[in-house]
Amino acid sequence: MTMEVDILELSDRSAKFVLSNTTAAFANGIRRAVLADVPTIAITEVNIYNNTSVLYDEQLGLRLALIPLTSNLEDFVPKDECNCGDFCPACQVSLTLSAEGPRIVYSRDLVSSDDKVQAADPNVPIADLREGQKIVLEAIAQMGYGSKHSRWQAGVACGYKNMPKIEFNGCDQCGACISECPVAIIKMGANGAEVSQEDMLKCTLCRLCEGICDIDAIDIKVDEHSFIFTMESDGSYIMKELVLNAANIIKGKATNLATILSAL
Repeated sequence: MTMEVDILELSDRSAKFVLSNTTAAFANGIRRAVLADVPTIAITEVNIYNNTSVLYDEQLGLRLALIPLTSNLEDFVPKDECNCGDFCPACQVSLTLSAEGPRIVYSRDLVSSDDKVQAADPNVPIADLREGQKIVLEAIAQMGYGSKHSRWQAGVACGYKNMPKIEFNGCDQCGACISECPVAIIKMGANGAEVSQEDMLKCTLCRLCEGICDIDAIDIKVDEHSFIFTMESDGSYIMKELVLNAANIIKGKATNLATILSAL
């Protein structure tokens, strides 16, 4: 049984696809890898030289830490896995910020020492400075894993559900299921109620139509080997890169496990 991927929607920041001929364990592995195992770069330390804004230093540091930064697995490694011992361009990046009011400070005002590391969204507000207020700081960004802190979580709103299977048997065309369906995917056809294959993806598996049918003509099931995924990226990676990186990480872990087991 060969696994299949059917892409329904794909953009730089979101994706929707159907993963077929696989198991729930593998589907959940992809979800967890996207959320926790793909390393990204995020601000971990902030040296504040001047802060006369209304924000406490701790609040300012928290806002900076949660600004998504563009990442690259080929050029950077997590700090814990780097052999430099202290600091090197492979595991840390410096970003500076110098701003004076009156103005709103945005993520685009961060100046990075590496062109590859920039704010994924340039319009994230950091602080609203009044006349005479200043912020001068240096932020240190490191690569890490979402499993250790949410600042490194590249995937957001990542989830999946089983592919629904709706069967109609002996429909008397009363139409009760049509009015009961909250997503309006049931239509009346020549032989009774029916759902198109495209609309099947919209089914929420609420089973309200099944419950309203007095003659038990509707049977709601799921395909245990087919899953509908919806994912979003925080911008650290484009969506295609994020999913591919997650799959490669799972492949690498499986290879390492096989090597360990073969040595036993």
